[in-house]
Amino acid sequence: MTSTEFKAARRKLGYSARGLALEWSMGENGGRTIRRWESGDTPLNPVAAYCMQMMIAKLDADSPRA
Repeated sequence: MTSTEFKAARRKLGYSARGLALEWSMGENGGRTIRRWESGDTPLNPVAAYCMQMMIAKLDADSPRA
């Protein structure tokens, strides 16, 4: 997952960077860490990328089919 894909997934889930950091219990500066991942300033944490993929998969599985 790229930083751009991570950001798109976060937005698809309806989270702000701070909101996702709070959901993941990342602490007071967690939102800043997420913004750094998304901008490419810091390498994306592979565990965070995996968690995001799992959250998107659940969202897609729970979505009603047309």
